[in-house]
Amino acid sequence: MYIVMVAPECAPVAHAGGLGDVVFGLSRELEIRGHAVEIILPKYDCLRYEHIWGLTLDYRDLWVPWFKGAIHCSVWFGHVHGRKCFFIEPHSQDRFFERGTLYGAADDTMRFAFFSKATLEFMLKANKRPDVIHCHGWPTGLVPVLLYEIYKFHGMPNQRVCYTIHDFKHQGLDGERVLWATNLGRPEYYFHHDRLRDTFNPRALNFLKAGIVYSNFVTTVSRGYAWEARHTELAFGLGHTLYLHDGKFGGVRNGVDYDMWNPEIDPLIPHRYNIESLERKYWNKEALRNRLWLRKDYKPLIAYVGRLDSQKGVHLVRHALFYALANGAQFVVLGPSPDPSINGEFWRLKRDMNDHPDCHLELRFDAELAHLVYAGADMIVVPSNFEPCGLVQMVALKYGTIPIVRAVGGLTETVFDRDFSERPPEQRNGYVFHQADAAGIDSALRRAIGLWYAYPQDFRGLMLNGMRCDYSWHHPGQDYVNVYEYIRHN
Repeated sequence: MYIVMVAPECAPVAHAGGLGDVVFGLSRELEIRGHAVEIILPKYDCLRYEHIWGLTLDYRDLWVPWFKGAIHCSVWFGHVHGRKCFFIEPHSQDRFFERGTLYGAADDTMRFAFFSKATLEFMLKANKRPDVIHCHGWPTGLVPVLLYEIYKFHGMPNQRVCYTIHDFKHQGLDGERVLWATNLGRPEYYFHHDRLRDTFNPRALNFLKAGIVYSNFVTTVSRGYAWEARHTELAFGLGHTLYLHDGKFGGVRNGVDYDMWNPEIDPLIPHRYNIESLERKYWNKEALRNRLWLRKDYKPLIAYVGRLDSQKGVHLVRHALFYALANGAQFVVLGPSPDPSINGEFWRLKRDMNDHPDCHLELRFDAELAHLVYAGADMIVVPSNFEPCGLVQMVALKYGTIPIVRAVGGLTETVFDRDFSERPPEQRNGYVFHQADAAGIDSALRRAIGLWYAYPQDFRGLMLNGMRCDYSWHHPGQDYVNVYEYIRHN
């Protein structure tokens, strides 16, 4: 099959989170299986160009219809660690992708509406006719609308769309101006509640809803999250839309790219190790302590890696930090906060804890340092309020770092409690708690820290159980191939 990925990010060249990891990892797995895959991205001014090989101008004069005129674009091509990537560069006074960041601008919806339009115009003019267009996240929600309402009638009648929702909370809302910008027009048609009209705001169009309604198949990133989206408030207003389109909606758990996240071959850690050489993990723990100026003492080191926001259970991250310090453990935080109030709170905490020998807060996104944290920590906390899939716990398991997670979304499919899981002992790989409160995470931390001190051999056995888990893209890759085959023939 010929598959085109349309996405706002792809690791490591344009990387803000798990979506970028998925686009890269899934594309690689599909190529291994013999499929032709291309990725289309915006040409941000903050691309990490050191990860692009052979960047060349591929299509010089792409004129993208926009409002009553057209915007001139160039399309570049390059290889990102073997993946074939096209980068769309608009030459416009709007400077759509010259913001120094991937997301967070006031006009994000218009920026990505333009990207969606430009992507289809490029495919049309460059004579690209993929079997499947696989769209990712709310920024690409208009792609299937534009395909089936416009481009289908201008030379693209046979293309099918798979749409992956990485997070229901982020949906993308705009008014009717986006219809005039993209030449869809007909506001009375698209503002129908069975099409694009937002559930809560009758004057807004919802990009995520657009993707659900118009795509041939919709996936989200774990079976658990798919169930939660259908049956709880975690669809954030789109539950009825999912009900109407239930026959084309399902969960496919994300995978981990073990070429990138594997302590046996990881070039970003000082000491590589595997199940047979697990003692070398502790050399990485010493290196992490050196890097972050932590005391070298006989204590477990607990980490948090990820964004600091309400979704991630940030109140429990803070609580876990103080619990760890009070109970004979060290604690490391690595990650930024997009929320100004949470950011301010954690910077105050960082200043207060600056001289503490058992604590370090690194309040930024640092992909390279993350590798050392995974390799050097004994445990990692993932106390999310909701978690569509979560890559953190799956990466941690590969590095022999015990995850302590809340039982939500994809976390329930990948982490099985050492003491209470119904699975055989050899399949248990971490600690799970259920309530999003201090008592819940305390119970899991107490058991984990207690095992580390009192039964080190049992703790080591739990580490080995985790390292044996296969959360690669192998099985999810086949699931996606099945989805593609289904929509091609139905």
